[in-house]
Amino acid sequence: MRSKHPPARAAEAGNSTTRQGAASPGVQFLTVPADLAGQRIDNFLQSRLKGVPRSRIYRILRKGEVRVNKGRVKAEYKLQPGDVVRVPPIRTAEQAPAPVAGDQLRQLVEASILYDANGLLVINKPAGLAVHGGSGVRLGLIEVLRQMFPESQFLELVHRLDRDTSGAIMVARKRAVLTHVQGDLRAGRLEKSYLALAVGKWPRGRRLVEAPLRKNTLKSGERMVSVDPEGKPSETRFQVLERFRGATLLAAEPVTGRTHQIRVHAQFVGCPLAGDSKYATDEANRAFREVGLKRLFLHSSVVGCSLPGGQEVRVEAPLSEELESVLAELRSGTGVPLQP
Repeated sequence: MRSKHPPARAAEAGNSTTRQGAASPGVQFLTVPADLAGQRIDNFLQSRLKGVPRSRIYRILRKGEVRVNKGRVKAEYKLQPGDVVRVPPIRTAEQAPAPVAGDQLRQLVEASILYDANGLLVINKPAGLAVHGGSGVRLGLIEVLRQMFPESQFLELVHRLDRDTSGAIMVARKRAVLTHVQGDLRAGRLEKSYLALAVGKWPRGRRLVEAPLRKNTLKSGERMVSVDPEGKPSETRFQVLERFRGATLLAAEPVTGRTHQIRVHAQFVGCPLAGDSKYATDEANRAFREVGLKRLFLHSSVVGCSLPGGQEVRVEAPLSEELESVLAELRSGTGVPLQP
């Protein structure tokens, strides 16, 4: 279909939002202004195609219906100033009203706010809450926050956590904060530390795991990651904090930021994380349920960064009562009846 708006006459992105509930006017060409540079294309589309399910946005990206400067891009592509984004027509029938967060969920998220200043939010994300909607999840942390703070003109995830992982996650309230902190993240200057409970005895002296990781999608649609020579370079630093019978408490610092990195690197060493339904054995998970563990024991315990104004921020996220009680049970001498 020939566009009514060729790239030379592209509208500014901030003035070209598709109106929710109305039929699409056809192909749109949106020029990215400087203040939106660095934003992922999927988030850019989500904020402009109000009511369109995130799964639909991923689908039009995969099929190449969205183009940037006439070329196909992946969902993680970060926009540059002056990029021209081609957005295909989105039929009204494919739009759906955004789900509304219930009072209980809002109260849970509000109680989980650890830091809110200088254009940055840090949330102690509960396990089981996705960071954003999509792939069968209708409502995630970022959608809840946008409903809690409707007056905020800008709210974007600085980084991500797996749905099953709890702990500190940063959300930017200002574009300048997002760009600055993500720059530190890419440069390896962001502090990120996790607490992880591994199955068995972690090998003495094993402080670094360097193993390339490759993502795979099973026929069922489940996403798995494995160590593969053709995968992306990946590095995690581990430190033993405490040893128990049948388990080891670790501090883990991902140098790179690959999907499921800590989980797969722990499995690679021979000590998968306790409660991990993807990478630990059913036998191990049954044994840890005996000491009260009903979820993945992986927690983002510390995040630290600098802000555009020069402030240094370091936030610690406490463990949930559930994980604390598991550690208390292990410290009592009960241990886990597993062979290393």
